[in-house]
Amino acid sequence: MKTSKIIIYDEPTVPEIRIEKLEKFLKDIFHTDVEVRANFFEDADEKLFQEISTSRIFELKKPFSKHIPTESEIEMERENIDNSQNEEKILYDGFEFQKIISKFIPTNEQNQDTLHIVLTNKLTCTFDESDFRYHARSLIGTNPSIISTTGIIEAPAKPKEYYLELMTNFSKENTDKIKEKFKGEFLEYHDPRLSEIVKGYMLQSIIYYETGEAFCENKECRLYNAHWQKELLHSQLNKKFCSKHEKSFKKLISYS
Repeated sequence: MKTSKIIIYDEPTVPEIRIEKLEKFLKDIFHTDVEVRANFFEDADEKLFQEISTSRIFELKKPFSKHIPTESEIEMERENIDNSQNEEKILYDGFEFQKIISKFIPTNEQNQDTLHIVLTNKLTCTFDESDFRYHARSLIGTNPSIISTTGIIEAPAKPKEYYLELMTNFSKENTDKIKEKFKGEFLEYHDPRLSEIVKGYMLQSIIYYETGEAFCENKECRLYNAHWQKELLHSQLNKKFCSKHEKSFKKLISYS
């Protein structure tokens, strides 16, 4: 492994990720130095909030255009640190967001040997040229890697039947009943399964950084790029790699 140190930035508004378990998980697998730090936005410089505001998305069907934030939007960025569910559903261009985060990492830690993994409740998205619209993303790979806890909930789709029932029985009361009917079939905010799911995304971010290989097409593999919640739960809770990635993973850790 070219990575000799992994730094994880916590997202304390989502205690279900169990940051101490994630730290131990990575140490046990890679036998490398793993450090946990506070949330990236905690006690951040005013400049960071200002720049993050510029990455907001306002047009879902248009490529990114840098936003000039208002004072109230910058203030909202500060206030949203304690918002575990991103209740405003503010969208951010994932690649712009990643670029901004990288600028605020100390210069002496911007090297190939140190991989930064930033956990955040901010909803990162990328623009898809195939259908000319933005889509929510759970992971923005590279260094630093961004794992969106909100993206994990919102990006992979829930069962088709769930959406059909919502369309035909839409009301606050019925929505709660429908959620209860499909309970367990998709992740919810503060879901106890989040810690295991985040482990999988951390593995994806590390392997992508080490090998340049993005995701897997095999639904049985922990590196699978799930588009549905059912696929996400299956691929991550089974805790397995496909035969191809099992070999590459063993080769990777043998040099760690």
